[in-house]
Amino acid sequence: MAALTTRGYRVAPFKVGPDFIDPGHHGRLTGRLSRNLDGWMLSQAYNLDAFATHTADADIAVVEGVMGLYDGYDGISEAGSTAQMAKWLGLPVLLVVGARSMARSAAALVQGFEGFDDALSFAGVLFNHLGSDRHLDYLKEAMIGHVRMPVLGGLMRDAAIAIPERHLGLVTREDHELSEENRRRLADLIENRLDLDALLQRLPDLDRRGNASTPRSGTRMSDVRIGVARDAAFCFYYPDNLELLEAAGAQLVFFSPLTDSRLPESLDGLYFGGGYPELHAGALAGNRLLRQEVRRRSRMNMPIYGECGGFMYLCREMGDTDGNVFPMTGCLPFATRMLERRKALGYREVTQSTATLLGPVGQVMRGHEFHYSTITDGAVDVPGAYRMIDRAGMDKATEGYLVNQTLGSYVHLHFGSRPQAASHFVNACRQWAAGKSKTKGTVHETP
Repeated sequence: MAALTTRGYRVAPFKVGPDFIDPGHHGRLTGRLSRNLDGWMLSQAYNLDAFATHTADADIAVVEGVMGLYDGYDGISEAGSTAQMAKWLGLPVLLVVGARSMARSAAALVQGFEGFDDALSFAGVLFNHLGSDRHLDYLKEAMIGHVRMPVLGGLMRDAAIAIPERHLGLVTREDHELSEENRRRLADLIENRLDLDALLQRLPDLDRRGNASTPRSGTRMSDVRIGVARDAAFCFYYPDNLELLEAAGAQLVFFSPLTDSRLPESLDGLYFGGGYPELHAGALAGNRLLRQEVRRRSRMNMPIYGECGGFMYLCREMGDTDGNVFPMTGCLPFATRMLERRKALGYREVTQSTATLLGPVGQVMRGHEFHYSTITDGAVDVPGAYRMIDRAGMDKATEGYLVNQTLGSYVHLHFGSRPQAASHFVNACRQWAAGKSKTKGTVHETP
């Protein structure tokens, strides 16, 4: 993406699968929002429409895959895999193979990928983690007579270009500075180690087979204001979620629970996305005025939605792995605590067993869980508003906790799986605003 942008291309970036971190880095390199495509959370029509919409003014699209090429949500079908998405979009695959300590065996590996699915096309193979130019020569020799796709280049092992990692994956763009020098270095690396011209010659024209009809912002007049927490602690949002809220009539007002002592003026609802509140627990706890204001709004029955990290912020307290406990907003009566090991990872389908600000009883939505924290206290006090199953159809614990009109859950929902959810959220805010204007009530509480 850095190399193509440096060449002057307008690059439309995409990421397959439920990922917030990689798209952030894509956006910094291309200057455009990166969009998630997903064969399990989202329908084929939604994916095609999203691709058509966001490539309409682009010269080239780059879609980063997820896991291995053929890895999906089970071992039987291609559903949810990069291969499935490539075929849906009609795009060839640039196969990236980690070839550390490999020579002729790499040919068998590439041959297996190439022959596994005849319906999939390949632009070529790029080898990674090489030790020398001679290593690349060995690999090129091994491919002769065994694979059809060309070898387009090889990247040397270079720790200097690696992005640091932590418990949820790569460090986010908010916490990993990319200087102009490093950007140029990335672009030069690809120009020098990948035959970019040969790759471009093997790419088809963009096939915008969707209808470019995915709802976008500005489709109706904004008549409610929803505050959206966005900073280093809360940075996990699907752009589609925000745009679907705008399309339903919301004006989004961004604020920082880390640094703002007051909520923005004249809000009708609040949205707390995921992120890394555990890394900023002290600062969030120290911002007592904002915590109290959020709690007051919850007790006034304002529609408030929080997922994963945002859910933790809406709880009573958050504990770290060292035994420290930090007060949060107290909108929900739970205590959460960080664990040393991952608590949950995977796709989730939720069916509302209770009407919430996102929709009626029986509404089905899809998303995913990925977190290292757990509820340690208070769970018995609030029944779950969601019935939840995983991607294999296995029942999971009930989820989605509702107090007043505050809804919190560990599940990151993609509103594209049920666009009506965004409309319900905005309507709940609209109704609350109308009721507030009539009652002019005041809530008193002890800090």
